[in-house]
Amino acid sequence: MSHFSFSYRDTDRAHLAADERRLLAAAEQAAAGAYAPYSSFRVGAALLLENGEILTGANHENAAFPVGICAERVVLGMLDMTGPAVRAIAVTYETDRALAHAPLSPCGLCRQSLLEVRVHQNAPIQVLMACPDTAIPVRVIDDAAALLPLFFSGKNL
Repeated sequence: MSHFSFSYRDTDRAHLAADERRLLAAAEQAAAGAYAPYSSFRVGAALLLENGEILTGANHENAAFPVGICAERVVLGMLDMTGPAVRAIAVTYETDRALAHAPLSPCGLCRQSLLEVRVHQNAPIQVLMACPDTAIPVRVIDDAAALLPLFFSGKNL
């Protein structure tokens, strides 16, 4: 039987590179501005572009479920696909409920959306996943493609 595996590292925030710390801080700030009146689960995402620019987005819930949108797709929707490539994305959250002690992984729809950008730019996108508890390591994956093995892309059409 075949199986999938990929490499990742869990690292203390102090051991992140300066641009990774800046990116994670931007995602945390974005989470604070999320609209999550129903779940109180505020998600922030931040993209680091090749030119050093950072774009941010937050989740937006809606009483007419499933009209809401995830933070990752909010920020990916802000991309100029003819502009600088995406080097990395950071995803984190905050909540009024019991503090979760695990890094946040993008949902399947967000993984597919992120992969579309990765395929378009033909270059890896680093993924940083964090949680509100700063004592918990940040999970770092070097290429977003690892999050979605057997992915669907334009090559399948």
